[in-house]
Amino acid sequence: MRGVLALVLWLLLAGPAFAISDPAEALPDPAQEARAVAIGQQLRCLVCQNESIEDSGADLARDLRRIVRQQVAAGRSNREVIAWLVARYGNFVRLRPPFETGTLLLWGSPVLALAAGGGAVLLARRNRPAPPPPLSAAERDRLRQLLDRT
Repeated sequence: MRGVLALVLWLLLAGPAFAISDPAEALPDPAQEARAVAIGQQLRCLVCQNESIEDSGADLARDLRRIVRQQVAAGRSNREVIAWLVARYGNFVRLRPPFETGTLLLWGSPVLALAAGGGAVLLARRNRPAPPPPLSAAERDRLRQLLDRT
C-alpha cells in the first residue's frame, strides 16, 4: 500500500515536469525558470486551446516554451515576453485576454448567448398555440356514445 501511495505522490509531483520534453529545455537559473513557467501558464497552446503551453505536449507548445525561455534568458520582462507573443499570435494566445475594445465580443459572447437563448424561449412561449376550448355538453355526450360502442 505504501508503494502505491508513493507512486501516486511521485506522479502528482512530477506531472508538471513532463510538459518539458527535454530537460535541457529548462533554464539553469531557477529564478529564470520559475519566471518562464509563470509566463507559460498564462499562454494558451494554440493546438490544444484549453491548456497552457506549460501543460501541453504539442510540438507548437514546445516551440513556444523555448521562445519564452530564450526571451527570459535574454533579460526581457514578463510583459515584454507576453507582448512579443501577442504581437505575433494575437490576444488569442493569452488564456485570459485583457478586456479592451478588440476583445469586447470575446468577453461579451456569454452574455449575448444567454440573451439570445432567453429571447428564443420568450418568442417560443409567445407563439405557442392556445389550448383548445373545453368540450361542450353535447360534445361530451357524443364522445361517451362513441366510447360505449367499443
